[in-house]
Amino acid sequence: MATPLTADRFVAALRAEGVNVVEHPGWRTHNRNGHGAWGPVTGVIIHHTVSAGTANSVEMCFDGYEGLPGPLCHGVIAKDGSVHLVANGRANHAGGGDPSVLQAVISETYGDRPPAPREHQGSAGAVDGNSRFYGFECVNLGDGTDPWPPAQLDAIERVSAALCRAHGWGARSVIGHKEWSDWKDDPRGFAMPTMRDRVQARLNKAPAKPSADTAKPAAPRLQPFPGTSFFRAETSSPVITAMGRRLVAEGCSAYTVGPSPRWGEADRLSYQKWQHKLGFRGSDADGIPGAASWNALKVPYTK
Repeated sequence: MATPLTADRFVAALRAEGVNVVEHPGWRTHNRNGHGAWGPVTGVIIHHTVSAGTANSVEMCFDGYEGLPGPLCHGVIAKDGSVHLVANGRANHAGGGDPSVLQAVISETYGDRPPAPREHQGSAGAVDGNSRFYGFECVNLGDGTDPWPPAQLDAIERVSAALCRAHGWGARSVIGHKEWSDWKDDPRGFAMPTMRDRVQARLNKAPAKPSADTAKPAAPRLQPFPGTSFFRAETSSPVITAMGRRLVAEGCSAYTVGPSPRWGEADRLSYQKWQHKLGFRGSDADGIPGAASWNALKVPYTK
């Protein structure tokens, strides 16, 4: 058992293992800590999202859905291998699970013939997994036919190894949701024992050191905030198009067509969604960009 990593140490551990980390706006303070304990942590649980598309899946895992508020995990592992961080603290991902499984994880005796889970959320003997496990949702339909690209499996391996290495755990601290709770079937489409073998093989090696070329990638040039008065009906600029594309990528689209270079109502409504996503409300979420929300959107520079 271990104290959960701070946000900075969490990111550092993942990047040291070669993980392509994407920090979702607001993830560092997004959690369910007011609804139960967070820690001590004992391991990592791997899930599948039953969804398609990176942006949609990240949005769902950040916000949750009716009956299950977000965050729904700590990170979303996309099919391209990128890992989108959505929470720092307690998250609604594991639910209730079997105490014998928890003990096997703690004692590092969880092997290829693990104890079959007999408990689940709401059953009398269940224990709270949300307080004990890091959780990662992997973008997959969960139907047994949706593919698991090599880049995604590699990211699962790296994420798991990163947290095990940071806490001094072995690969037997990494389990699937179906191995925790008797009514779950995720992740479906690859074998967790095989994944644990991969994680352990990685742990047996020294962590990869990024080369000088990749250790400090050049930061993309971002479009400076053009000022509130820029956003009016008369404005037609490639900056508006670039902004709209970023809003679509963040799952904040109100566009039926476009985005286009001319500022319009669809842009305003889309930007209002972005402001709400950042936590702005009332007059602070009127759909007109301000400096803080603009800088968080990271609009690429256009000539």
